[in-house]
Amino acid sequence: MPELHPEVAAVTERVIARSRDSRRAYLDLIDREREAGVHRPKLACGNLAHGFAASGEDKSAIIAGRAMNIGVVTAYNDMLSAHQPYGRYPEQIKIFAREVGATAQVAGGTPAMCDGVTQGQRGMELSLFSRDVIALSTAVALSHGMFEGAALLGICDKIVPGLIIGSLRFGHLPMILIPAGPMPSGLANKEKQRIRQLFAEGKVGRKELLESESASYHGAGTCTFYGTANSNQMMMDVMGLHMPGASFINPGTRLRQAVTRAAIHRLTEIGWNGNDYRPIGRCIDEKAIVNAIVGLLATGGSTNHAIHLPAMARAAGIVIDWEDFDRLSGVVPLIARVYPNGAGDVNHFHAAGGMSYVIASLIDAGLLHDDILTVAGTRLRDHARDPKLSGEGDDLTFEDAPAEPLDDTMLRPPATPFQPDGGMRLVKGNLGRATFKTSAVEPQRRTIEAPARVFSDQDDVIAAFKAGELERDVVVVVRFQGPRANGMPELHKLTPPLGVLQDRGHKVALVTDGRMSGASGKVPAAIHLSPEAVGGGPIGRIRDGDVIRLSAEDGVLEVLVDPAEWDAREDATPPPPGLGTGRELFAFMRHGADDAERGGSAMLAAAGL
Repeated sequence: MPELHPEVAAVTERVIARSRDSRRAYLDLIDREREAGVHRPKLACGNLAHGFAASGEDKSAIIAGRAMNIGVVTAYNDMLSAHQPYGRYPEQIKIFAREVGATAQVAGGTPAMCDGVTQGQRGMELSLFSRDVIALSTAVALSHGMFEGAALLGICDKIVPGLIIGSLRFGHLPMILIPAGPMPSGLANKEKQRIRQLFAEGKVGRKELLESESASYHGAGTCTFYGTANSNQMMMDVMGLHMPGASFINPGTRLRQAVTRAAIHRLTEIGWNGNDYRPIGRCIDEKAIVNAIVGLLATGGSTNHAIHLPAMARAAGIVIDWEDFDRLSGVVPLIARVYPNGAGDVNHFHAAGGMSYVIASLIDAGLLHDDILTVAGTRLRDHARDPKLSGEGDDLTFEDAPAEPLDDTMLRPPATPFQPDGGMRLVKGNLGRATFKTSAVEPQRRTIEAPARVFSDQDDVIAAFKAGELERDVVVVVRFQGPRANGMPELHKLTPPLGVLQDRGHKVALVTDGRMSGASGKVPAAIHLSPEAVGGGPIGRIRDGDVIRLSAEDGVLEVLVDPAEWDAREDATPPPPGLGTGRELFAFMRHGADDAERGGSAMLAAAGL
């Protein structure tokens, strides 16, 4: 086994030490739940009869209780392209389970928001908190005690983190996450970006923009850019929670169905009545969480996971912070360039060697923990394989990862990376702590010092841009966008106008207590600023014209104002909360949410996790 990089080892030890008490309490919980929790054999006859009343041909097997009954938790809907293929999965899963003497039931469904639909709209204010709702829905689904394992069907932004958080409260059960794959490639990403900027400048109309977007997002499957959804899939791979090579096989193919079938068969082998018991609460440990951070950094993944990973880790009794990300980013090289960090999409990435190459090469470089408990192997390296169908049949085989990338514009070895660091840095100073994604930002743009223009609404930024008020070097400050203010929506629609200003030769940056998209791009941005404006965060004291210094190279985010004047300022008054689109129903979550660095969760905060 290659020697682990000393900084990866040091960060892992830091996480283990910080988490010692909470992790022990979590493991004690799942041990108790296995022994004394709600289980099918313990259900009263009336309870059990309700549970299998509609099970048809599976009823006798469930009554006998000799084989695993798999709970399917699905985030299916057919508005969300990534999840539309899941519509037929439950019936397929039942067939696959019967092949090995097991049974399966749909335990429950979860909501599945599409941030692509709600981006820039009022519904985006529900998005982050939908993760808590998904976790709660997962807990409800698994609370019946009817299941000895679970298949989790989810892909996109808040959905996988929510499924993980909810399922970890049933950490004594074995579980496998089952993806559905990305849609085939559509319009070239650079052309899509070009049309968006032309629209922002008023040079093309809505008709042309819609044609471009429709050519990009054109069918069933996950969006093909490397945002939060596809970063989710990467993380599940490097944590060993998928079948090997499962992430980026297109929907509707024989290979995709064969890998799903293999996942269900495998799930029956890792149940608690066998000799290969692999509960999800043991699979997700400190080393697996560190692997997820390393994979995120090495591939230029979504900044949203600076929020989601701390929340997921907390659900397993593990405590991480942004210093862990920053320290790892200093030693983990960027070995993938997938749009928006490069020209090609996840299909091109997969064809170039994809996750099998990423896993194998990072293990060889001593950057991933190989010795973790995975769902399908004796070590993580067993997941550095690609599934194949043999000949004309449906027999599934696995091939080792390619020794070298098959396209060095998409993937490179860790020894000769695209850049030497992982591209997600902690910046901090008298404004607090924030995340800066450098992997898509040119080195000469990673430090900026310019006057601030302060906003409390992203639409006001766009109005100021259209009015020509931002035609200068400027740090755009957008506050009251944190979890407590309005649910921390993504501010992705600011990317085109800020990109236009940058292309015109201005020095431009964004500072916000909100989120950008998982597809954060070429404009330097300090995001997730904590503490947020609501509750007294320093961002609430910035005034128009204050000079702000932001430097990813130095890890600095500060306002250059005389300290006495700064201390004398009062906090800005937050705007009233939004009404409509169901936002008022989430008030209790806004009021109870904790900081972004802890995961921005009301549910976990209330549970004392």
